[in-house]
Amino acid sequence: MTLELALDYLYTQLPMYQRVGAAAMKKDLRNITTLCEALGNPHEKFKSIHIAGTNGKGSTAHMLSAILQADGLKTGLYTSPHYRDFRERIKIDGQYVTEQFVVDFVERNKPLFEQIQPSFFEITVAMAFQYFAESEVDIAVIETGLGGRLDSTNILSPILSIITNISYDHQQFLGDTLPEIATEKAGIIKPNTPVVISERQEEVAHVFEKIAAERNAPIYFATDYFDIKEKEISLVGNTYHVYPLLPTPPALKGESTRLSGEMWADSPLGAGGEKSYLLKTDLYGNYQSKNLYGVLFSEKILNEEKIILNEESKFKGLQQVKSLANFIGRWQVISEKPLTVCDSGHNTAGIYEVVNQLTTLPHRELHIVMGMVRDKDHEKVIKLLPKDATYYIAKPDIPRGMDAEKLTEKFVQVGLRTRAYASVPDALRIAQEQAHEDDLVFVGGSIFVVGEVI
Repeated sequence: MTLELALDYLYTQLPMYQRVGAAAMKKDLRNITTLCEALGNPHEKFKSIHIAGTNGKGSTAHMLSAILQADGLKTGLYTSPHYRDFRERIKIDGQYVTEQFVVDFVERNKPLFEQIQPSFFEITVAMAFQYFAESEVDIAVIETGLGGRLDSTNILSPILSIITNISYDHQQFLGDTLPEIATEKAGIIKPNTPVVISERQEEVAHVFEKIAAERNAPIYFATDYFDIKEKEISLVGNTYHVYPLLPTPPALKGESTRLSGEMWADSPLGAGGEKSYLLKTDLYGNYQSKNLYGVLFSEKILNEEKIILNEESKFKGLQQVKSLANFIGRWQVISEKPLTVCDSGHNTAGIYEVVNQLTTLPHRELHIVMGMVRDKDHEKVIKLLPKDATYYIAKPDIPRGMDAEKLTEKFVQVGLRTRAYASVPDALRIAQEQAHEDDLVFVGGSIFVVGEVI
C-alpha cells in the first residue's frame, strides 16, 4: 500500500466531517474506546495536555508545543483539521508523522476498522496516540475537534486541561446558547486534574466553576492573574507587556528558574512582588494575546505537575512557534506586492477578529478572496465584513463547500462589490492582478480556503 492509497481509504471509505459534515459525527466514545483498547491503549503511555474551546485551540496548542520543545522535551502535537497535507495533524517536534507510519497503521488495522466501523476522525486520533506512544514522547499536546465531552480525544487522562474561549460555532452539535456550548467544552475537565480557562467570560464562567467543583478539579481563569498589552505589532511578530494582577498561587510557584536581564521590563513590581515583563512572539494577530493568557498560566501549572520548565523556555519557544511547531495558516504572508495574507478565522468571533486586524494593516484598497462551508451562519459573518472592500468568492474544494454563486448572492444583497469565480486559486490570481501594489489582498472565510493558497 502507498500513502496515496492509504489516504484514499481514509478519505473515501470513512465518514469524514471535514468533507461531509454532520453525517460523520459519532454520538459517544464507544468506537474510539474499542479501537484504542485493541491497540493496547496507547493514550495511557504518555503524558498529555488537552485543549478545547471555540477559537484559539490551534494557536494555543502550537505555542505550548514550541515552549515544551524549547525546553528539550520530545513533544507530540495533534491538531485538526489539516490545510493541505493529512500529516499536518500529527507531529513530533514539529515534524510530520512519517508516510510509512501512516501506511503501516492503515494497512495493519484495516480488519479492525471494518469490524468497528469508526469515523475518519476516530481513526486519526487513534493513529496519533499510537504514534506518540511508539515514539515515546515526553508529552503530547492534544487539541479537540468540535466539542469536548463527546470528542474522540476525550478518552485521555491529561495532566492539564485548557479551555480557550467560548463563542458561537457548530450549534447544531453543541447547543444554541453560550452556556450550552460551554458545558460541552467543559467535558474535558477531569477529576482532580487542573484546568486553565484562558479568558474569564461572565456568561459561562459559572458553568466551568460548577463542573470543576463537581470533579474536584482545581480551576484557574488566566485573565484574573495578569494583563497582556500589545507593545509592538508587525507581520513578523508581536511584542507584549505582561503585567501581574494577582499573586501567583503559592502551589504554582514551582521550581522554575527566575530570569534576570533584558527580558524583564523596567516597571514597578506587580501584585505579590512579581515584575512585569516583555514577551516577544513570531506570531501576528491581535487575537494571539487572548491565547497567550492560557499559555502563560499553563506553564505555571506544568511546573506543579512535575514538567519542570526553565523559564527561559517560554521566551525562546514563543519567538520560534512557526519554526519549532511548524505553525501555518494564521496571518501567513503569501506574497509581498501586493501584500497578500491569509487567516483561517471562520466563525463570527473569528471573522470579527480578522476584520479588526485588517484595519491595522496599511493599504490603499482592500481585496478579499473568500469562501465558506454550507453549515456556517453566512448572514452573521457577512454583516461583519468591511463595506468598502472588493470580494472574490469561490467554493472551497470540498463537498461541504458553499456554492460560489449562492454565496455571492448573499453578498450582493447587502450591497458588497462581489463576483464569483471558478476556484479559490482563480479568485486569488484575479484579485492580485486587479490590486495595485499598495493594496491589500486577504484570503479567508474557511480553513479550507486557506489550505488552497498556502
